[in-house]
Amino acid sequence: MSDSVLCPKCGSEFTYPSDNLMVCSQCFYEWNPEEAAAGASDSGKILDSNGNELQDGDSVVVIKDLPVKGAPKPVKAGTKVKNIRLRPDSDHNIDCKIDGFGSMALKSEFVKKA
Repeated sequence: MSDSVLCPKCGSEFTYPSDNLMVCSQCFYEWNPEEAAAGASDSGKILDSNGNELQDGDSVVVIKDLPVKGAPKPVKAGTKVKNIRLRPDSDHNIDCKIDGFGSMALKSEFVKKA
């Protein structure tokens, strides 16, 4: 019944082909296994708001005002952040130090490569 293809949504092993798609018999999720394989190869990359790949040590610029809990003022748009460290396993995938705020984590969708 199954070609040992697990459902990406629920992880079920009970999947079957339908035309060029795979279908899960448990949650009825449909996906194209070719697109899933192509997406898996790019999953380790962290991209900025413009789609540029970020690397450890890059400099980025904040593109919008970001409120900071416990701080009286936000991180302003246009603030340049140097020497970032990437954390691909986290939602806030950039670790950095910002003058006046200290160490913090940012989301890559709110920065652009400098």
